[in-house]
Amino acid sequence: MGSAKKSSSARSARIEEMRRAEKARERRARILTVAASVVVVVGLVAGGVVLVRSQSDDGGSAAADSKNSGKFVTGEDGVRKWEGELGRNHVTKAVDYPVSPPVGGDHNPVWMNCNGDVYTDEINNTNAVHSLEHGAVWVTYNASADKAAVDALAAKVKKTPYTLMSPVDGQKDPIVLSAWGHQRTVTGADDPNLDAFFEKFVQGEQTPEPGAACTNGLSK
Repeated sequence: MGSAKKSSSARSARIEEMRRAEKARERRARILTVAASVVVVVGLVAGGVVLVRSQSDDGGSAAADSKNSGKFVTGEDGVRKWEGELGRNHVTKAVDYPVSPPVGGDHNPVWMNCNGDVYTDEINNTNAVHSLEHGAVWVTYNASADKAAVDALAAKVKKTPYTLMSPVDGQKDPIVLSAWGHQRTVTGADDPNLDAFFEKFVQGEQTPEPGAACTNGLSK
């Protein structure tokens, strides 16, 4: 019991630290915007390009589309880890991911809001993958998932920063948890594997961009 409380406190402290860092970045962005307003139009456009690229994962071209290659390897804890390449280019077109829901790869420059956001309609994979890159856990379900279980999961997600939830009709299992490069199935909100996955992968060591924003992205 004491160990569980300590682990929960550590995760809360980590998330709070990420939130403070995000607020600091937002303040800096506002200052830069005000400063740029006194510059000529050409300078303003150039500054906008710099600002957008400062949020880019790796400076990849929007036209790039690296192929994801590899396979899942299931660990003793039931978590499947992607062994192989996961692209991180920014693209504006659709991406043919090797698994559904995807656990990484090239993605849209704009992320889905993932501050405990629950979406009742399917969302764009390429935006959701960007959220995974920022350290979010994506909870997905298909039409065969029990409604009571979906409602309970939604309530839990809403209380957990750096998570998001949406339906994915094409997935094989009723309920799936995805993080960057990792995935597992759970039975519902009371499945202990859900808390364990959140604990390990919400802003976990797998995160390519720890502390990156989960707000000010897409909300629909």
